[in-house]
Amino acid sequence: MRPLTAQWVANAVGGELAAEVDARVTSVEKDSRDVQPGALYVAFVGERVDGHDYAPRAFESGAALALVSQPVAGPHVLVEDVTAALGRLASAYLALLRIEGDLTVIGITGSNGKTTAKDLLAQVLDDAVAPVGSFNNEIGLPLTVLRADASTRHLVLEMGASAPGDLAYLTRIAPLDVAVVLTVGTAHLGGYGSPEALAAEKATLLDGLVPGGVALLNADDDRVAAMAARPSLHEDGRRVRTYGTATGADVVAAEISLERGCAAFTLAGVDGMADGPRAALRLVGEHHVTNALAALAVAVECGLSAEDAAARVSAATPLSPHRMALTERADGVWVLDDSYNASPESMRAALRALKEVATTGRSFAVIGEMREMGDASREAHEEIGLDAVRLRIDHLLVVGEGAKPAHASAVREGSWGDEAAYVATIDEARAFLDGRLARGDTVLIKASHGTGLWKLADDLLGVDA
Repeated sequence: MRPLTAQWVANAVGGELAAEVDARVTSVEKDSRDVQPGALYVAFVGERVDGHDYAPRAFESGAALALVSQPVAGPHVLVEDVTAALGRLASAYLALLRIEGDLTVIGITGSNGKTTAKDLLAQVLDDAVAPVGSFNNEIGLPLTVLRADASTRHLVLEMGASAPGDLAYLTRIAPLDVAVVLTVGTAHLGGYGSPEALAAEKATLLDGLVPGGVALLNADDDRVAAMAARPSLHEDGRRVRTYGTATGADVVAAEISLERGCAAFTLAGVDGMADGPRAALRLVGEHHVTNALAALAVAVECGLSAEDAAARVSAATPLSPHRMALTERADGVWVLDDSYNASPESMRAALRALKEVATTGRSFAVIGEMREMGDASREAHEEIGLDAVRLRIDHLLVVGEGAKPAHASAVREGSWGDEAAYVATIDEARAFLDGRLARGDTVLIKASHGTGLWKLADDLLGVDA
């Protein structure tokens, strides 16, 4: 982070500096345990924890300043709303970086794949700053912006949306040079009511482009491809480019093949090339072709050659935990951990990936609830149960009441009996697997993060909590 004076911070957020402070802020933290000397400690008030209670610990650790909504003992800036103030600080800081340096801001949204695409770009682009984990909301995005400094050439931002207006707010904080839309599925459908309403929200990302900016749209998703007609994309020198497997896209994946679940493809279309370099992904699942193409399209827009971009994407590895990580245990059991989050689209993709990698033994799909589905939840889970049967997954284990319709639909499908099972708790799931898994088997763990099923994946792999 570029050093900032306490007064500059106060001016940027429109807050009251409690006392004359001769200090420079060199980082921003929301957890007092992460504070290092020179940090700005941001005191959020949550449902269970009030950050103001931890201000003394932050100052003991060397915090130079605190951003607060109530006075604390120590140098602080007082504001009415800490979250809004953090957004204003990030916006002013990004404007400062743009003035002082050569910075390209890239925003990525989509129902699925945001974090994977972000992680790919973090490894493909030089001098890139990208979110840690899935920092994609009104708190995580500003914190990511504030990690950039004068040496940052590419700022990669993951932009999530749970309710109407979320993306418009995020792009006001960080106007974009490059806007990437991956997919419009059914994740967070409960906040919108219909895929069409969700598509309308995702399209607002494009309104956040600066003049001369470029929109990169997935030509394989009809709802995303239709966004090319958005009026804001045809003003102030903005451009539209597409990527996908569809003929006619600007960046195309052709001749797709799979080896133990990892896709390889020929990159075509870039600079008019009919037959370009080959990219071989280290990510499990054919669905990652879309994420890789998005990263390749961004890389080319940022000046990389097709050959260099393909080589860098091929070398990229999974960065964020619990996302399609395939690990062989010492006992020969393979664990496919995709337990960070789940939607109907990503669940189906994970089931297909399980079939692709389970080449030496039986396939076990352990699934939990897909949350934030609203009224569509029951039907969505029933469809996943049917998918497991139709894909010929050897064993389906459904965990938790919210996902129970998946078990019922799998059993109703006909031929399944003992192949499908239901347990209420994670401990029961572990006991079920311990009694059945054998060398060569592959077990998929997949659910929304809030279910806690990721703890089962960690447990199976011996990861300390």
